[in-house]
Amino acid sequence: MSTMPMERHQLGDEESAALAGLAARIRELAEAAVVTGTGAAEAAAVADEVAALTARLSERRHDAPPYRMSGEAVLDRATGNPVTGALNPLAPPVVLTAGPDGVVRGEFTLGHLYEGPPTYVHGGVSAMVLDQALGMAAAVSGTPGMTATLETRYRRPTPLGVPLTVEAKRSRVEGRKVYASGTISGPDGRVTVEATAMFIMPDRFVAAGE
Repeated sequence: MSTMPMERHQLGDEESAALAGLAARIRELAEAAVVTGTGAAEAAAVADEVAALTARLSERRHDAPPYRMSGEAVLDRATGNPVTGALNPLAPPVVLTAGPDGVVRGEFTLGHLYEGPPTYVHGGVSAMVLDQALGMAAAVSGTPGMTATLETRYRRPTPLGVPLTVEAKRSRVEGRKVYASGTISGPDGRVTVEATAMFIMPDRFVAAGE
């Protein structure tokens, strides 16, 4: 596998909005596909149409997901993120914000695409959301790092199709090690999943802080 850096296309607001709309429609298509009751012939016909659209989009490709350039000329490197990326059809997406108290919060709803046990969210999806939120909590506190460990505790099933809340906060820093904890809660406020994580700060960030 090559480790050479890839040139990434920078998106303006108009192009970003259009691609976010495309991702949203693909997300809706995928959700419809997993619950459709259409017959075999219709499913095959739709598959052919989707294949044609895929070929159309593939006529021009970038080597990697692009950056989004905001109106303030700030690069968003997470447009293709599978949790928060508005341009990634796999992402719900979860909108995470950091408060003045250092707590990262987000509200989101997961549909049938993310089902594990019947009517409940797959545990791996919950872990992915928490990993992202905990990582952001470490980053906004000035100590970004790569996930080294992620420990999850599933206290009760997380329901599909209802508003969920994720919260995360940095706990402490020990040298290059950054610790954070967080939860996912259902609409009744009860915690369904809790997690703790340890992140390792890359050398360049440690050196910058010395």
